[in-house]
Amino acid sequence: MRGNISMHIGVIGLITVLTGFVSHGWAQDKPANNMEIVHEKLKADKKLIVAKYMELTDSEAKKFWPVYEEYQKDLQKIDQRLLNLLQSYAADYRNNSLTDEKAKQLLDEWIAIENDDAKRRGSYVPKVMKALPPKKAARYLQIENEYRILMKYDLAATVPLVQ
Repeated sequence: MRGNISMHIGVIGLITVLTGFVSHGWAQDKPANNMEIVHEKLKADKKLIVAKYMELTDSEAKKFWPVYEEYQKDLQKIDQRLLNLLQSYAADYRNNSLTDEKAKQLLDEWIAIENDDAKRRGSYVPKVMKALPPKKAARYLQIENEYRILMKYDLAATVPLVQ
């Protein structure tokens, strides 16, 4: 089961990186409406993967899905901050204009994003635990964590090093 989750999440993560973050900086931009369609499809695919591997009862689903949706909306805020950071870096990278001061600002924002992301994740553990039995709560949090790790790995492999 685990290998299949990794494969599904990896594909979604890679597509997210290639169509979302990267297109705004290093690859050719696509029209916003196409990007919105891609992002909506990715969100739906992620939800299908979560549904498949969670094996929720009707009662669990009623409690879990509202928490999931709330969490995804909060994650979008973190993702938007990361996108803004990457767009700023991409502009400086393209123009070969990254200064030491700007690099420090980008690092400070990156650390702030990471810290806020960790706080947000921690704030959702009790909500997920309230909605699901402990083993299923742990399973969901594993799936979510794996998705985020794969997305970050794909970003690390895609974003060029500072020059």
